[in-house]
Amino acid sequence: MMLRFRPIVLYSACMFAISQFAVRSHYPAAALRAMGALCLAGMLVGLGGCGPGTVIGAGAIAGNAAMQERGFVKTMGDTGTEAKISANLFAHSAELFVDVSVEVYEGRALLTGKVNRTADRIEAVRIAWNVSGVSEVINEIQVVDKSDLVDAARDQWVTARLATKITLDKHIKSINYSIDTVNGTVYLMGIAQSQAEVDRVRDHARQLAYVRRVVSYVRVKGSKPSTG
Repeated sequence: MMLRFRPIVLYSACMFAISQFAVRSHYPAAALRAMGALCLAGMLVGLGGCGPGTVIGAGAIAGNAAMQERGFVKTMGDTGTEAKISANLFAHSAELFVDVSVEVYEGRALLTGKVNRTADRIEAVRIAWNVSGVSEVINEIQVVDKSDLVDAARDQWVTARLATKITLDKHIKSINYSIDTVNGTVYLMGIAQSQAEVDRVRDHARQLAYVRRVVSYVRVKGSKPSTG
């Protein structure tokens, strides 16, 4: 049990130290996230030590967790979920890990940052949804590359319209879904209560103008998250 818990504490201590350094410095955010990548990489290959500095950092994390409204258990659970998402981002691509920041609070994962491709944005959200303990993914990742303005406007309309439709559908728990539309292709991600619910969401999407295709990465509640 202690061996499984230690990487979470070490990662938390490392990121806590980096965040404190960020407050006192003027380093670019990307550089600080790169430090986090190196920290995580070290632990992934077994280089994470357990010296006095780590003990102090872990103690600070534990004390901070105990003081928060959500309590120690939930706070550390969120920390573990956040670490797992970050590890999976790193396993997929070191660049994606550096470009995307993750924060988890009561199971709600907030993704921020800037990526070069829309595909990277979609992949980051898919990775987050596939981590156990995530109840919602809030996607605030920006894409640097600008596509055709007309297509982009249509895609945004489709996403907004579909989000409204599933929110008003009493048979769908819309909070459990993320929607991205790229060049008329709707990407669905999240956790469904049943296959019937997934089918309802897909049907709503297919009925919208400008939708060419619907791709679902939604998993049914209780099923095992995919590793792909």
